[in-house]
Amino acid sequence: MTLKDLLKKKDKIKEDGAAEKPPTLSPEVPEFTFMRTTTTTQETIEPPSFPGDPTRQPPLLSPAPRGKLGRFRRHSNAASTANVVEENKAKPEHRLFHRSTSTSSVNVPQNLPEVGGDGVARNEEDEAKWEKRATVLVAGNNVLSKSGSTTPNLEARNPLEGKKSRSRSPSISSPADEENIQEAIRLHEKGNLEASTAMFGRLADPNGPNNALSQVLYGLALRHGWGCEPDQEQAVRYLAMAASNSAEVEKMALSAGVKKGGAAKGELVLAMYELANSFRNGWGIKKDPVAAKQYYETAANLGDTDAMNEVAWCYLEGFGTKKDKFKAAQFLRLAESKGSKQLGNTW
Repeated sequence: MTLKDLLKKKDKIKEDGAAEKPPTLSPEVPEFTFMRTTTTTQETIEPPSFPGDPTRQPPLLSPAPRGKLGRFRRHSNAASTANVVEENKAKPEHRLFHRSTSTSSVNVPQNLPEVGGDGVARNEEDEAKWEKRATVLVAGNNVLSKSGSTTPNLEARNPLEGKKSRSRSPSISSPADEENIQEAIRLHEKGNLEASTAMFGRLADPNGPNNALSQVLYGLALRHGWGCEPDQEQAVRYLAMAASNSAEVEKMALSAGVKKGGAAKGELVLAMYELANSFRNGWGIKKDPVAAKQYYETAANLGDTDAMNEVAWCYLEGFGTKKDKFKAAQFLRLAESKGSKQLGNTW
């Protein structure tokens, strides 16, 4: 993924939060009820719903009982998704949200806020709960808290500067910073990686601009060695710093009643997804399947389609969680509904 694509991804996450309401179906459009019966029992089966699905106007006459009727949905053309849905759509017990055992990971706090439902964000209220959960999850990771602090107010070395510094308040969307970020991206695409990474490093400096997006990009440069010596440990620290800075901004937005995400939502999601990759692969930090799954799932519920595919894989393979094919299908369908062109490509 190019840096421009990364920025487009960040912007799309923010734009999705302000998407238009789904279309409304007329009462004349027929509904379908799926039933499973035995000689002694009868059960109504409800296929999962996702953001963007049409809603239904109330019937003209007597209303049907709530929670009894589902909508007919075509299965995905992706074979893996179809098989999972077919095998698990009649297992209502799997629709209850279950929490991974957070005590098995030093990077996952035990006091994560409950999100309720089936663990998949379907509206603004759900997403606000997941964003609150994200701010707690980020604060509880062990990357920035080795000295007993869960804030970015730690001394962190910038490998390009060769000195230590202390953090200041995070910067998210300063016009000057945005202009410099765009210039750094242009340098990167022209092949001038050293100059590009040096600019990202200056903007990421916790004692300088402390720009969250630059900290993500600088972390990726350190991970891949773009114009500098690869440094996986510093890479994951800058990604964690970006997540922590973004979370502080989002906390203020949530406190102000913002439900669609604040100014730093895109940066928070990007940082969490890349941290999940670090936990999954052991890049700069000890492998942690539980933390990887939690970070993927949180980023997925905040609109990241790549994270949706990855957490689906976690549920299918039992990576950091119990196997749950029904939950995997939910995230695959959610990714498909958001137009993911890479559905299931990581498998």
